[in-house]
Amino acid sequence: MPAVLDLPPTRPSAAARWSVQALPGAALGAVTQGIDARQPLAAAQVRAIRQALQRHRIVLLRGQQLDDPQYLRLASYFGAVFQPPADVPVLASDPYGGNTPAIVKVGNVEDGVLGNHELAAHSDHHWTPQPSSGSFLYALQVPAVGGETTWVDEVAAYDALDEATRAEIDGLQLITYNPFLRRLHPLPSGARPLYRTPDIAPLAPFEVHPLVRTHPDSGLRLLYLDAATEVEVVGWDAARGQALVERLRAHLAQPRFAYTHRWQVGDIVYWDNQATLHARTGFASGETRLLKRISLSGSRPF
Repeated sequence: MPAVLDLPPTRPSAAARWSVQALPGAALGAVTQGIDARQPLAAAQVRAIRQALQRHRIVLLRGQQLDDPQYLRLASYFGAVFQPPADVPVLASDPYGGNTPAIVKVGNVEDGVLGNHELAAHSDHHWTPQPSSGSFLYALQVPAVGGETTWVDEVAAYDALDEATRAEIDGLQLITYNPFLRRLHPLPSGARPLYRTPDIAPLAPFEVHPLVRTHPDSGLRLLYLDAATEVEVVGWDAARGQALVERLRAHLAQPRFAYTHRWQVGDIVYWDNQATLHARTGFASGETRLLKRISLSGSRPF
């Protein structure tokens, strides 16, 4: 298998006084020092963040104080803003898709989304034809307890599988059904299935993507599977497919693949949505948590 890109960390110099370094002791992640995103980024800074993202999956910028135009400018160094198809609902879009804002308020505030409940590990827009390549989250208000975000390294999880399992799953196709469509078309029982069985009509539109994805930039293979979204292995009977998915989800849930981030006001985290899952712990409804998310356009998984 190809090796993970092994680039030396950048080090601060007397002239530049900025750096991008691996998070000490973490399974994944890098952190910048001395970068003020209120100002246009230098070419070397953009390149260093891109390299760190490919190597470490997530990049943390601390102590930022950005208005919305500055935040959008920061994101634009790394891609165009994600826009889903008009008939595919996503977070903060119209119920049936369309009109998705460039900046999404993620928080338990009047015009925010996702409230204060726990969120299972997932990759953004997995059910769309071209899932986003990456996302930014910018912390404006954080609770005293809870509301942490955990990222899971899907490349490391795939690499850790035994050869027999990799041979079993390489080449398999997976449907990840749109959870926003399930809200529009709930089952009579009210259940939220983790695997589609023959008695459940498939939600349409849906997309077929590889279960084992190849990263479009690094070429690394990764286990492209959410923790709790309704899925179906194409061409397998339900019992066999469900057993496989349960086994792979248990594998992904191992702490050795994860980094948990305790937010501070002013933190911006940029993550590779093509190589990680992310989850959130719940927090008390009396606390306020507000972050702003920008997602970047991506490509069809292969």
